[in-house]
Amino acid sequence: MEEEKQEFGVQVDSTKGQIEEFKSSILWRDFQRELKFWAEGFNNEMKSIVDNAESSNPSTASVLLHMGDLNGRIKAVKYMLNLPDVFLDVLEAKKDDT
Repeated sequence: MEEEKQEFGVQVDSTKGQIEEFKSSILWRDFQRELKFWAEGFNNEMKSIVDNAESSNPSTASVLLHMGDLNGRIKAVKYMLNLPDVFLDVLEAKKDDT
């Protein structure tokens, strides 16, 4: 059994039409609403850390690590919100390569 060679990067098996249909679906709107809620919660937690740091004098290293973690979560959510467009870009690039 020969192993399939996998290239680095995003692999898209969907068609452009399927992705565009998904982007206009109720399911995608539900995903977007939930992901935006997560991002808002992470952002609010980051703000509260900054506010609390003034009065509680926590360890600088632990505060920075936690804020970095929250910032990474926010970036991941933003990436997920853009994923359908990333898929469309990948398909467009594939089309240009052929």
